[in-house]
Amino acid sequence: MAVKQSTLIKVAPWALTITLFLVWEIICTGLKIPDYLMPAPSAIWVAGVEYASPIMMHATQTLFTTLAGFALAVVVGMVLGLAVGASPLVYKATYPLLVGFNSIPKVAFVPVLVVWFGIGTVPAILTAFLISFFPVVVNVATGLATLEPELEDVLRSLGAKRWDIMIKVGLPRSLPYFFASLKVAITLAFVGSVISETVASNLGIGYLMMSASSSMNMPLVFAGLIVIGVMGVVMYELFAVLENHLTGWAHRNPNAPG
Repeated sequence: MAVKQSTLIKVAPWALTITLFLVWEIICTGLKIPDYLMPAPSAIWVAGVEYASPIMMHATQTLFTTLAGFALAVVVGMVLGLAVGASPLVYKATYPLLVGFNSIPKVAFVPVLVVWFGIGTVPAILTAFLISFFPVVVNVATGLATLEPELEDVLRSLGAKRWDIMIKVGLPRSLPYFFASLKVAITLAFVGSVISETVASNLGIGYLMMSASSSMNMPLVFAGLIVIGVMGVVMYELFAVLENHLTGWAHRNPNAPG
């Protein structure tokens, strides 16, 4: 029974995705919806094959800007999260600013970044960074700030200093929070890159989609959307695998008895 359940869990995402595409195809074909309004999956596939070379070129650019912005977000988020989580004073001082900054739509920063750096790769990288660093800060800070007071008291009674507690206990304990934030941040980084590419770039999937929509080539627009979704799922799963390998001790096995 456990083996069947495990197999079903693995197959379920593929089965649901295929079912959705089949229903989508049947609706578009049955209702004879024009491609310029809602292209069927078959039309999207044809467009993807026809424009495979430019799609690959633009997808590579989007992946590069996303990963660059995401890497910057991880570094800054880790440093800021450590400072916020380790010090109540820093927490009280910076948290309102961080929340306020995160509440601002990041698309509003794109024109400013264009004035500063011009159109192209840099605004896309910075937009991906701005939209994805907040989850890293919050989760790292939460992992450090929620360390049990009783555990801290025991460690202090054994002679541990605050720095020792943070490095040897706080950081390992915050790893599940950290990897959870990475899965969220990488998907947000794709959003940031594409937002910037639609506004201020001549490369990337966002630019490709805007160019295709201006000529009413909706199958190509949807092909771009699917490419972004696939890249997001692949990166999410990559960090999920890393999370399972590095923080498996923090998760209960769902197939374990009891």
